[in-house]
Amino acid sequence: MADASSGEHEPELPPHLELQRTRVVCAPDAPSYTESVQYSGAYMAYGVDNSLRIEDFCKNLRVEIISMNEEDIEFDIVGIDAAIANAFRRILIAEVPTMAIEKVYIANNTSVIQDEVLAHRLGLLPIKADPRLFDYKSEEENANEKNTIVFKIDVVCTRKGERVLNSSVTSDQMKWLPEGSEMPFNTMTKFTSFGSSQKNLPGLPAEGISCQYPDIIVAKLRPGQAIELEGHAIKGSGNIHAKWSPVATARYRMLPEVNLMEDIQGKLAEELVQKCPTGVFDIEDVGTVKKAIVARPRNCTLCRECVRGTDWDKRVQLTRVKDHFIFTIESTGALRPEVLFTEAIKILNEKCHRIITELS
Repeated sequence: MADASSGEHEPELPPHLELQRTRVVCAPDAPSYTESVQYSGAYMAYGVDNSLRIEDFCKNLRVEIISMNEEDIEFDIVGIDAAIANAFRRILIAEVPTMAIEKVYIANNTSVIQDEVLAHRLGLLPIKADPRLFDYKSEEENANEKNTIVFKIDVVCTRKGERVLNSSVTSDQMKWLPEGSEMPFNTMTKFTSFGSSQKNLPGLPAEGISCQYPDIIVAKLRPGQAIELEGHAIKGSGNIHAKWSPVATARYRMLPEVNLMEDIQGKLAEELVQKCPTGVFDIEDVGTVKKAIVARPRNCTLCRECVRGTDWDKRVQLTRVKDHFIFTIESTGALRPEVLFTEAIKILNEKCHRIITELS
């Protein structure tokens, strides 16, 4: 590194190579420079060291939350490679565990929905239960309050005068059984391994365990039809079945950059504003002249409408920042989205430690 007092500067890449290294250029036909340059000696001819240093990585890494609520979060993560961003996405979808109904024991089902379809629908109901409070259950293990959550549905459709009662079986009619199964079968006894109720589990919320959304329709009934069953939920991950995936979706995109290569004024400015369907551009009045400006670059979805047409690709340049990702996580409800991301970081950290251990 050059001494600041000596007047010398660190070598820099020419502008066109710096653009290729840090940006994806989105031309009207296809994107260019999509690959990441990881080779440390790629720019040695210019005196630029491109090697990865952990100190530089820690200094440049930045996370900024844009919006957050109980169901979804949008945040910017800066200073990572696309491979790491994709690792977070895949871990969120397939490896962060949740609780989902795995076994359904049906005592009575006279509805028009077949037993297999009914069991499948129950398995996809999002369970509002912290999976970190429970253990994984193997096929050989007996059910207990640390590895199984038991729910019961017992609904009969009846007619009372002109009214039809319980014509819809909804998720709020799925009742939690903290003491374990109530069915008189040897394979489904009360929880006996620990000799206590699930209500005594540390960390369990006061309102207990339920389906995340109370108005999901499970089945439709007509007078005389009934459903009586128990569903046993266990801990699992999305790489086994999608019902254990904790996210409705986890996605990311590179930060869009929209640059005006020249002043766009008058009718051309109005045409540019009308061309963009997401409202990226706006018009600024500069005296008597109307001038186009980039008002909302994050809205850009790369539809490329602004660079289509005669000479528009020379007036507008679309790029993406290679190390700046806009991440969006939509939780199914078991855990808050920011907690899901921290759990994904822990899983990736464990994988790195496991690889280091194996290599050493």
